[in-house]
Amino acid sequence: MKEKIKKYLKETLLFFVILAVASNAISYYRSLDLNKNKFDINRFILLNNKIYTVPKNKPLLVHFWATWCPTCKFEASNIEAVSKDYEVITIAVQSGSQEDIQSYLKEHNLSFNVVNDHDGYFSRKFNIKAFPTTIIYDKKLNQKFSEVGYTTTAGLYSRMKLVQ
Repeated sequence: MKEKIKKYLKETLLFFVILAVASNAISYYRSLDLNKNKFDINRFILLNNKIYTVPKNKPLLVHFWATWCPTCKFEASNIEAVSKDYEVITIAVQSGSQEDIQSYLKEHNLSFNVVNDHDGYFSRKFNIKAFPTTIIYDKKLNQKFSEVGYTTTAGLYSRMKLVQ
């Protein structure tokens, strides 16, 4: 019986290792085409019509998502957590009206900064092809990390810590 348990544990562990390697490879491949230029936007107009000024000398996390994206829904709480400690701007791509997005945020108890990219301008500027996509910039607004697909809270925090 012990041998069977050991065998199943090894197979389960191997499965998760292969899954992690494959998902990282896919994310890397998908991120090759992202705009790698220095972040050059100074201000955004948020959902609530307030102006968000990109801070100087602080790392910045830019997160592209959509209300219709199932993976984005699972990752939203991770972005919410990081937004409490770091500068985070999220861009809701082709997700409906301001009211639609605000309803979604309220329903999922989210309070992070959101820009409505109703026409896809920002997703084209950054060459976003899949959702969610997260890009992390250092204090000088140079891109340091990108992730296409789901990423954990711990992964986001560790990357933000590395660019401080």
